[in-house]
Amino acid sequence: MRRQPVLVYDGDCAFCTSSVQFAERRLRPRCAATPWQFTDLAKLGVSRQRAEHEVLWVTPTGSVHGGAQAVAKLLLSAHRGWPVVGALLTLPPVRWAAHGVYRLIAHNRHRMPGGTAACALPPSPAARKQP
Repeated sequence: MRRQPVLVYDGDCAFCTSSVQFAERRLRPRCAATPWQFTDLAKLGVSRQRAEHEVLWVTPTGSVHGGAQAVAKLLLSAHRGWPVVGALLTLPPVRWAAHGVYRLIAHNRHRMPGGTAACALPPSPAARKQP
């Protein structure tokens, strides 16, 4: 069993990678951060489709939190005052707003500072079926 949580992110996305590097330097969360492209997702109990879609926080016991709640868990594990912010992100209605903001950023990450066309999310399965 792992001793610490794992933060799984998109290593092909410059914005995602820069964000994780910032968090590691400034927030110093208690977790192992790894790009999904270099991770045994099956061992973590995570599908590739989910890893492509959102950042994931996988606990040592195997619980998986995605998107804004993964960010909340990261903040809860950080130093200084960041756990207070993380706790707020878990409470309704802040949780609902955080989900919306996360989705907005995730869908536009290729437009964010440091983002490139490679950062764009893959099309959803429904969009892939369109002629």
